Amino acid sequence: MIINLTKKQARQFLLVKHGLLGEYKFEGEKGILAFVKQAGCIQFDPIDSCGRNADLVLLSRIKNYNREMLSDLLYQNRKLIDYFDKNLSIFCMDDWPYFLRNHKLYDYMDRYDCRIKLTCEEIKNEIKRRGPLCSNDIHNDKHITGAWGTKSSLTRAVLEHLYFTGELAIHHKKGTTKYYDCIENCIPKKILDKADPNKTLYDFQKWLVLRRIKSVGLLWNKSSDAFLCINQLKTLVRNRIYEEYILSGKIVEVRVEGCKEPFYCVQEDLEIMDEVLSKFVYKKRCEFIAPLDNLIWDRKLIKEIFDYDYKWEIYTPQNQRKYGYYVLPILYGDQFIGRIEAVFTKKTNKLEVKNIWIEQNIKYTKILDKEIHKRIVKLEKFNQNNVNEL
Repeated sequence: MIINLTKKQARQFLLVKHGLLGEYKFEGEKGILAFVKQAGCIQFDPIDSCGRNADLVLLSRIKNYNREMLSDLLYQNRKLIDYFDKNLSIFCMDDWPYFLRNHKLYDYMDRYDCRIKLTCEEIKNEIKRRGPLCSNDIHNDKHITGAWGTKSSLTRAVLEHLYFTGELAIHHKKGTTKYYDCIENCIPKKILDKADPNKTLYDFQKWLVLRRIKSVGLLWNKSSDAFLCINQLKTLVRNRIYEEYILSGKIVEVRVEGCKEPFYCVQEDLEIMDEVLSKFVYKKRCEFIAPLDNLIWDRKLIKEIFDYDYKWEIYTPQNQRKYGYYVLPILYGDQFIGRIEAVFTKKTNKLEVKNIWIEQNIKYTKILDKEIHKRIVKLEKFNQNNVNEL
């Protein structure tokens, strides 16, 4: 089975799947859970220029979203958990058993000096005795050089190590400060007691590849940032996985006009595909897209289908940036029509728009100006309502 799409239809399929075109299809905490389950995970990044990445992902999709909803799902209701999937991510608590093998992968003991190993039990006993703690709660004046050559307190290094290896979890946060607790106090016993559903590394790779295809919506069988953190995913392994999924019918080939490489979608998204092919007319929305949004994990794919070239320049030296430090793509209807750099300052409680760049092929109309302004107001209100952040 091969599905043929125009580029416009491909864009609409992706955006409808992501809840970014037409009316909002996700709302409240139930909507957050539904989207995260569909996406597999959303990336977490601590940088907060006008909202952290996970917040911006959800703000663009969840009707009436606020940070408290995410905090409750992570640290009160425990329906979600923050751990490693595609880098540091947020995913459904039920998925925890699938990542058990990552505990060994993220064992950084050998990258630190032996004091980490010697201090682990001491730190765990301190948490068992006193409850959830952050690095500042445990006095230790020793410092070590970490895995990336950065200097860190021994306490912080031990806490991170125990978190990486699944012995501690994040109990809650105050701002960007993490409070750790024993894993058994943060994950329900019925989930913690489950065995890894994947028997081999290949099983895990195969599970993750399907998860990433489903997350992006359309994905080709080639090297992609969407496949980051899938350990040892060589080309031959990826080819084999795709072949097996095609034969089983779990993924379907999609051809997009003007694109040499075929794309693939998961079988359960064919209902969305049918809707798009029926030439349904979708209501336009304006949204600002997070820099690590699932939709744009594969920047080359976005260039191919949307004809939009986006680079997150946060790690680019200032004198080499084309746009700015924390720039968000602007989506309107089924097109990326520009980008915006906005910074929220807590002291003034205002959102400063540093610049807006409109793509050369886009006609800037009064309607478009109005829609962008409405979105700016929405982003400012979100930040104002969340000054006392997680």
